Amino acid sequence: MGLDGLKGYNGNMRKPVHLPKKIHTAFSLTEEDSRLFRETVGMVSPMASDRVLLEKKRPEPRRHSHGADWSDVAPVEIPLLAMGDVTSFVAPGIQKRVLQRLRAGKFGVDVELDLHGLTADEAKRRLASFLRICLADGCRCLHLIHGKGYRSEGDYPILKNRINLWLRQHPDVFAFCTAKPTDGGTGAVYVLLRDIRKVNDSP
Repeated sequence: MGLDGLKGYNGNMRKPVHLPKKIHTAFSLTEEDSRLFRETVGMVSPMASDRVLLEKKRPEPRRHSHGADWSDVAPVEIPLLAMGDVTSFVAPGIQKRVLQRLRAGKFGVDVELDLHGLTADEAKRRLASFLRICLADGCRCLHLIHGKGYRSEGDYPILKNRINLWLRQHPDVFAFCTAKPTDGGTGAVYVLLRDIRKVNDSP
């Protein structure tokens, strides 16, 4: 059957044109182009292999604050704590139920530090060293005794408020809260630390 016999054939229609799959265009560099290319790239050495090996990078160890960079001035407004006030904190990104479990004593205390009676500077150094050792040894739940501050001027105990501030600045503190009455009540806190061994051992 010819084209005239096809239904709806229009004499103005043309047969489809089959273009080549690849169109090669001749292109050549001028001497000036070659010179500029060599000046830009520099010396080029042939590669021994055309395979690219991707190396997995291990995560950098977290920077651990040793207390030297803990500020005694709050970067944001934190209410002062009186002797009988309770306190709590949970780091950004940590679920609130972690704090609830810590407050209920679900983690179990690994180690205790008594800072009660020390000056602020002594307590800062002792706490920084203590946290560093706890992180290295994998201790996660701590019991810190700071005292209720009966010897502080006014109703705002210095050490209690400083610890409330310092712990918020430590990069590996997940959460902390006022201890149970049997563990010192408003004169102590439970602290939950990050397990940095899992972070450093991850591929």
